[in-house]
Amino acid sequence: MHPIDWAIIVIYLVWIVWDGLRLTKHSHLLEGYFLASRSLPWWAVGLSVMATQLSAITMIGTTGQGYADGMRFLQFYYALPLAMIVLSVTLVPFFHNARVYTAYEFLEQRFDAKTRALTSFLFLLSRSMSLGVVISAPAVVLAVVMGISVTNTALLIALPTAVYTMFGGVQAVTWTDVKQMVLIVFGLVAAVVVLIFALPPDVSVLQALRIAGAAGRLQTFDFTFDLTNQYTFWSGTIAALFLFCSYFGTDQSQVQRYLTAKSVDEARGSLLMSAYWKIPLQALVLLVGVFMFVFYLFTPVPMLFNAVHERQIREGPRSADYAALESRFAAAVETRQAAAMALAAADAGGDPSRLASAREAFSGRESEVRSVRGEALALVREATGDRTYNDVNYVFPTFITTHMPIGLVGLLIAAIFAAAMSTISAELASLSTATVIDFYRRFARPDADDRHYLRVSRLATGFWGLFASAVAVWAAELGSLIEVVNRFGSFFYGSILGVFILAVGFRRATANGAFIGLIAGMGSVAWAANYTSVAFLWHNVIGAVVVVVVGLIVSAISPTSNVRG
Repeated sequence: MHPIDWAIIVIYLVWIVWDGLRLTKHSHLLEGYFLASRSLPWWAVGLSVMATQLSAITMIGTTGQGYADGMRFLQFYYALPLAMIVLSVTLVPFFHNARVYTAYEFLEQRFDAKTRALTSFLFLLSRSMSLGVVISAPAVVLAVVMGISVTNTALLIALPTAVYTMFGGVQAVTWTDVKQMVLIVFGLVAAVVVLIFALPPDVSVLQALRIAGAAGRLQTFDFTFDLTNQYTFWSGTIAALFLFCSYFGTDQSQVQRYLTAKSVDEARGSLLMSAYWKIPLQALVLLVGVFMFVFYLFTPVPMLFNAVHERQIREGPRSADYAALESRFAAAVETRQAAAMALAAADAGGDPSRLASAREAFSGRESEVRSVRGEALALVREATGDRTYNDVNYVFPTFITTHMPIGLVGLLIAAIFAAAMSTISAELASLSTATVIDFYRRFARPDADDRHYLRVSRLATGFWGLFASAVAVWAAELGSLIEVVNRFGSFFYGSILGVFILAVGFRRATANGAFIGLIAGMGSVAWAANYTSVAFLWHNVIGAVVVVVVGLIVSAISPTSNVRG
């Protein structure tokens, strides 16, 4: 990388840590540290919520997903606006009126301490594992750019974030999120502009999109009802509705955001901001991937985007097999490029029969390229023993470091840092809050002063930062990062949502019913994940339904046990 790019990255890192550390107003009080004294404006909270979602996973994993699979992943977000409306009417006023620090405190008010503790423990487990994936995304970038280990890069990105989160609290998290959100969006727009200007002179933007469409990269609706298919209209509107209701309604990393708002109405406004803007932003991220696909139709494309694995295979005992695949890949890419140019020319000519023939020919050439690339990925898995290898996470970093202009390389890597740090800081703050409020203050030291709890909170933040960094070391190789984090979440979210449905929606639900229902829900999801081929998004539905059904049955059997509220 050019020294200018390094300078941009260093300046960004120093500035964001300094900016976070100076935003320590009211951080000496427990409510100020955890909830910014419930004083933040709706638009800042809304941008913080969106910045937490637009993580480095989105910047790297979703752009790679767009390159490999097109716009189909957008279906995952179709239920988001409805989920935000449902939560604005239901859980948001409940949490604000209860004056709680964590979502799980409300469960003790409604049920009992054991239900609160188990639910909060499941949150800590799921969120810390997911945070490891969030950290691994920028670690992948730096590993590619700098050639150093994932362990060192994970610590490099996680520790500075932990520092300003430890001392600044949620106030520092929110206001740095606002600035980071601006940088993230600017970086994505810059990437799209560069990709558009990199198109061949005789290929327009519309023609590029039609070429991508011919390769199936623009499909945004799939009405096939298939429980084993991850991304369809039905999984995105039914199964994902349960995931979003749980994530935004019961996950402390999100609940803590809107608990900082000045009022219920301002908290609702912050959620509705995501309802309006999340799908367009996600479409922009996926379009970066789609335009990268088109870009590599007319530019030499690597057979493998992970340079480390590529070098290992090339220098190992399977080098001859890899060389043979490279020859086939080069020939397939060349014929695909010719077919893409022919398709663009046919599109410009306007002859329907010629266009249909050119589209069919291009689709066939694209299938050949995908087939050879699939063989190369299989060769890597076989030669390295890494059965989960998938280099989709390396597509965007490779494009940045090999094709972006000087200055924009540093800007985009800084944007990936910003995306990572905004999510990491929010999740560290929520993990620390749940640890201290739901466990330490509740069970260990219920009578300590604010100074003591703040000291423990900072230690908890540091601990979770180190723990998540350890998870990040292996998370980068689990496949598409955006899928990995949603798999982690889907294992827990549905069951947790089921407990809150019982708490808010069923007055007759009892503490024993909620507790046993939660255990049954987690067991049902574990069974579905290990013994069926049901797509992970549907695990949210399974968990929630089982918790509610079992919880109501147990409550009916023992109706006198601890009904509150």
